[in-house]
Amino acid sequence: MTGTCTIVIPTYNEEKNIVNMAKAIRASYPDFHILFMDDNSTDNGKELIDGLNDPLTKVFVRKPEERGLAASVLQGFVISETDYFICMDCDFQHPVSALAGIYEKLENGADLCVGTRNNRKALGFYRWAGSWAFNVFCSASLKLHGKQTTSDLMSGLFGGRHDIFAPEIEKNWNSMELTGWKVLMDLFKYSDKRLKIEKSFYDFGTRAEGESHINSKVVITSWHQCWGFGKWCARRFAKLKHIDYYSMYPKEKK
Repeated sequence: MTGTCTIVIPTYNEEKNIVNMAKAIRASYPDFHILFMDDNSTDNGKELIDGLNDPLTKVFVRKPEERGLAASVLQGFVISETDYFICMDCDFQHPVSALAGIYEKLENGADLCVGTRNNRKALGFYRWAGSWAFNVFCSASLKLHGKQTTSDLMSGLFGGRHDIFAPEIEKNWNSMELTGWKVLMDLFKYSDKRLKIEKSFYDFGTRAEGESHINSKVVITSWHQCWGFGKWCARRFAKLKHIDYYSMYPKEKK
């Protein structure tokens, strides 16, 4: 018997992509569940998906006070309730065809499978350089704390087993970087180091419609995930960018 799978897709004002994404996944994977985790969009994405009348495709609108990309994804993992979950973006930079390789690895016994980009330089030089630098720093932080890591830790395309990760997410919810973007980092950070980790390689695509939401606060939250020294770097970067660090992390204010 093959395992059931939910594709978890965080969205915020993705009405230009959302229907095409739902149709593309359904055409290639008739039995997959599709769960769009909507972070209080102001567009008509939910209405468009509801209009498809697909019982396996849902939009979950999150509470306004709980906004955050990572929180959307992590909550999606918990409520998916299928054997596996796979996270991907809604802009087609993660090709739908890449889902098959991740699903196959999970079916063959992997606890977590990371979609690994063949050529990260396709991101453009500055984004590639930033991604490379963060990958090195975050990997070193994980290894220093006795955790596993992977060669593309910044990847937003990955899948895992619900029975392993849902309990860990619920247990560590308040400690996770819920307003950040690097969900995979927290999965490595809070999971058992003995898990079976696999990779599935793919070619990173170009965004179909809309604009990227990456900004300086994404950098701050990424640093913040890396324990003490990472938080020090996050404070220095926030000061450099004239961002109030303690408005983001009020509990750290002395």
